[in-house]
Amino acid sequence: MTESGGHSAESGRDLRAQVLIVDDEPEHADVMADALRKPGHVCTIVNSVAAAIDELRGGAFDVIVTDLRMPSSGGANGVSADGGDAGLRVLENVKKLQPNAETIMVTAHGDVATARAAFKHGVYDFIEKPLDLSVFRELVTRAGETVLLRHESERSGLGSGELVQHEGFEGIIAGSEAMRRILRTVKTIAPSNLPVLVTGESGTGKELIARAIHRNGPRGQVKGGGRFVALNCAAEAESLLEDQLFGHVKGAFTNAEREREGVFEYASGGTLFLDEIGDMPLKMQAKLLRVLETGEVVRLGSNEPRKTDVRLVSATNRDLSKMVAEGSFRGDLYFRINGATVGIPPLRERREDIPRIVRHAIARFAEQFNKGVPTPDITDAAVMRLTSCDWPGNVRQLLNVVQNMVVTAVGEGGALGGPVVLDVKHIPDSVRSDDAPEGEGEAPVSGGGLAGTSLEQIEKRAIRETLRLTAGNREQAAKLLGIGERTLYRKLREYGLR
Repeated sequence: MTESGGHSAESGRDLRAQVLIVDDEPEHADVMADALRKPGHVCTIVNSVAAAIDELRGGAFDVIVTDLRMPSSGGANGVSADGGDAGLRVLENVKKLQPNAETIMVTAHGDVATARAAFKHGVYDFIEKPLDLSVFRELVTRAGETVLLRHESERSGLGSGELVQHEGFEGIIAGSEAMRRILRTVKTIAPSNLPVLVTGESGTGKELIARAIHRNGPRGQVKGGGRFVALNCAAEAESLLEDQLFGHVKGAFTNAEREREGVFEYASGGTLFLDEIGDMPLKMQAKLLRVLETGEVVRLGSNEPRKTDVRLVSATNRDLSKMVAEGSFRGDLYFRINGATVGIPPLRERREDIPRIVRHAIARFAEQFNKGVPTPDITDAAVMRLTSCDWPGNVRQLLNVVQNMVVTAVGEGGALGGPVVLDVKHIPDSVRSDDAPEGEGEAPVSGGGLAGTSLEQIEKRAIRETLRLTAGNREQAAKLLGIGERTLYRKLREYGLR
């Protein structure tokens, strides 16, 4: 049971945890959230067990802070129908829905029996009301560091092309409602064997979704692990694409000195991901359709059919239904590959995810380039500027920009000494030139322009600019600012902003 604070081994580390606060007393929840936001943690508040379960199903959290006793369906006085406490119900669902997260229990009713039950269910720690906010902040930070370190050790074997961070479900950033809906869809369709079509602009992360479907389906969970095999249909000439798909026998063509299996055979028992399937030539579409219909593949130069068993996940940045109408894509193939559809929105339509992507990318790239050095910080002005961009190249383009910023800033830090802070000046000119103009009569809020500016002025400016960015949508503005809607409304009243 936590009653006094201490310093974690890495308390100076730049960690911004995603925190879910579950408390039926809104005022108490706001106090906790305000305390956690000061060091940069991002908080989501819910006021019931049912709402907490909904968030756990759709969101991605590092730390869950839950009150022990709350009204719970089927019970009274914070005790659920099965005789347990509501906070324990939250804890049980955390372990089922977000097993990588840590849970902190808040209670005014601390006793040995309750503590024993909570630790049995895997609670990270206990803290009693009334809260010592500094102790509370330190406890949440330590829990967040535990999650981060766990994920860093687990991700060491993953490819650098993936955005793999401590994000609750397959490394996918899912703070926005649009992405939460996608994760719910992925979790629904993954256990089946349905063919899936993933659509979205280039750079939105279609392969990451495909890998999540594979790993959470029966083929990714078999003993030894079924293979996930990816092939870009737009990257090969037609003759080479056919060879890649179906393989060949010895002597099938000049220089075919040995037989070779294609991806359909290689991926058998696993998942085959065909990227940019809309670029596949019509002739090849007919051959692909036959393989999908018969479950058999014939290598080039052979007449012998070979059995294959793959789950097909396809992806495209094109409108296949329109292509079917125009005759450039086979309708029968379209219906065959489209057992379920996952449409990924462009980054400009889920701007509230950008700050989280940026901060996690900074940590990843900094670790690659400068091991052993604290993760660079980034100014709010730089985050807002990045959030305001339209990003035609989506997440891929954003990651490239953040990588360049980290390289530049770390280089400066090595030359000048002291902590590394990414600012607007580190954003490439090609990106900054497309930004929206600064507000009339106001100086840009960048690292060097804050000196002598009151905190109230900075906060008012941040709220005003964010509301302008979201076209007045207060729900989105609150998410971008990392505060609750109720807190935003209160500040709007305080500052006379409407």
